[in-house]
Amino acid sequence: MDKQLLAMLVCPVCKGKLKYEKEAQELICTFDGIAFPVRDGVPVMLEGEARRLSAEEKIERSDSAKAGVGE
Repeated sequence: MDKQLLAMLVCPVCKGKLKYEKEAQELICTFDGIAFPVRDGVPVMLEGEARRLSAEEKIERSDSAKAGVGE
């Protein structure tokens, strides 16, 4: 994903920052706990297309953010 595009995109729900997960091809909003798909390189920023993160995924992401992993 293009870094300039990623810097401009925000969560359509809360307007917060998004984190790109390359392997899953998703843009993650950790605040709302939702993941927006990236299909053929195009972010699908529709709330109806997003999936809710599981409780397990939320814990993993919060632990890695606290540890500074992935930055």
